[in-house]
Amino acid sequence: MVDIQRAALPHALCGRDILGAARTGSGKTLAFVIPVLEKLHKERWGPEDGVGCIIISPTRELAAQTFSVLNKVGKFHKFSAGLLIGGREGVDVEKERVNHMNVLVCAPGRLLQHMDETPNFECSNLKILILDEADRVLDSAFKGQLDPIISQLPKRRQTLLFSATQTKKVKDLARLSLRDPEYISVHAESVTATPTTLTQTVIIVPVEKKLDMLWSFIKSHLNYRILVFLSTKKQVKFVHEAFNKLRPGIPLKSLHGKMSQEKRMGVYSQFIERQSVLFCTDVLARGLDFDKLVDWVVQVDCPEDVASYIHRVGRTARFNASGKSLLFLTPSEEKMVERLQEARIPVKVTKANSDKLQEVSRLLASLLVNFPDLQTVAQRAFITYLRSIHKRRDKEIFDVTKLSIEDFSASLGLPFTPRIRFANLKTKKKGVFESSIALEPENDDEDNVVAPTRVVKKDLLGEDLEEEDFPLRPNEEGKGVEKSNKDEGVPMPGTRVSKNKKLKISQHRPSGSRVKFDEEGNPVAPLAIVAATTETEVALDEEARKDYYKKLGEQLRKVDHEDKKVEREKRREKRMKEKIKRKQGEMEEEEEEEGHEGSASSEEETGRKRKRAKKMYFDDNGDGDEEKEGGKINTDAISIAELEEMALKLITQS
Repeated sequence: MVDIQRAALPHALCGRDILGAARTGSGKTLAFVIPVLEKLHKERWGPEDGVGCIIISPTRELAAQTFSVLNKVGKFHKFSAGLLIGGREGVDVEKERVNHMNVLVCAPGRLLQHMDETPNFECSNLKILILDEADRVLDSAFKGQLDPIISQLPKRRQTLLFSATQTKKVKDLARLSLRDPEYISVHAESVTATPTTLTQTVIIVPVEKKLDMLWSFIKSHLNYRILVFLSTKKQVKFVHEAFNKLRPGIPLKSLHGKMSQEKRMGVYSQFIERQSVLFCTDVLARGLDFDKLVDWVVQVDCPEDVASYIHRVGRTARFNASGKSLLFLTPSEEKMVERLQEARIPVKVTKANSDKLQEVSRLLASLLVNFPDLQTVAQRAFITYLRSIHKRRDKEIFDVTKLSIEDFSASLGLPFTPRIRFANLKTKKKGVFESSIALEPENDDEDNVVAPTRVVKKDLLGEDLEEEDFPLRPNEEGKGVEKSNKDEGVPMPGTRVSKNKKLKISQHRPSGSRVKFDEEGNPVAPLAIVAATTETEVALDEEARKDYYKKLGEQLRKVDHEDKKVEREKRREKRMKEKIKRKQGEMEEEEEEEGHEGSASSEEETGRKRKRAKKMYFDDNGDGDEEKEGGKINTDAISIAELEEMALKLITQS
């Protein structure tokens, strides 16, 4: 037995409550699966006794892995076990069988759904409750789901909590009604909080150089299995799609919380089968066992805290196997190194070798020109990353004003900096805090489809700020401030427009003149066409001039009316397309920041289907007032413009 099993099993078999903490990959799953089987076996538990044990995991993948271990260890027992996770069909089948299960391995959302919806769902005989990755399950992201679950469970039960970073908050333990729990931390006296076989490196790299560094790393490690962590789902989507089109020479995969369960499990299996690179969010950071196959864990974005770092690097160097990790930190995030060292995590700090960097920014710029849809993904990745940094709690490490926003936008290949507004964000101007920038709600149109425009910065009083004054940060000597993106020598894509470039019209430029000729080819004086010629002088004929201007005015008004009509149709069509695209974006991808990935996943676990808009059918007259079953729109009787108007009305109403 490993250390955590040797320390925890005697207490668990005696029926005591346990808080178990041990390093990632140290065998915690068996430390609670064995007591479950032993306790139910001693109780002579049968199908008629109902649910005797519930094991709650924060993610679907971890729940599926625990269920697999339970099947292997308990194959000689006659207990029935069920896996309850969201993102898949078969809820009705689960409702029919869940009452006959003895052991339930589940995610919090799916379990709560069955408690609310399944008839005669009974947990009053529950003997043992287990929280895997307990600190994650007990945090605020799952509070709305775990509290209703605990309220429906009997208080006289055994409760086991296991995690690599165990919680000891009194409030959390009181919620679970623990009775004199045994705190078991087998690695508390160890020299390091991470496995000794793990080589950990931290590299200081500016935010605009991160993708260059990642691309260079992948190109130089084509024969390894690499796990790459990013902060948000949209970053995962952009980096995966962009790098895939650039063909680095190794298979690329992506996995995040918005993918279907079948696709997530398929990607997980493919990554295990062959050497590849897997871009992912923190949905894969906890508990998953990759069977000692992960060679490198690369954290492109800094984790929110030390606990998140420990769980991320725990995907490699498991069960005494060797592994390597690499963490990218911007110069403003160097404080994270001190936090890691204080937590007994040995890291080696180095700086990027610019001579060996393979610049990918210019390739991304040309890629976005050839694939316009990818530009929208890049804009969303840019916005969600900055928002995730802004919403981190530790402001000593995460300060969005210290990032070179213009250069970061250019590094993604964007021709302009997308517009983004922050709430209660103070920016430095001439060494003092003078202004703040307002953040619009996350469901605003500009958060989903962002127009390529310059960054607009205004304080609360509406006074414009100079763009060149944002952002500023202290210089190396700590005296005064210096501009963050002027002297770093970042190569910018050739297609990018300078933010300080202004259009100037010279007042001394030569003015053009128009010369008209008569039928014989001789030049005539201006306004000769409306002139009345006499023997002595050339004078204007007022009547001819008025008639001429009247005729021109009628022509211009007619053409102007037609142009306005065409322009209205174009604007209507554009608005309708943007509305449809925006709604699809809202349904497919939620605006996410780091630290809420678990919350987003837990909402999916509920399995509740979103309400779909009712289908409407129109009669042959196209008035849309009457519904008829099986009817269709008669496109011959309705013009395209009317169809577009009706579609726009339906979208607006929905």
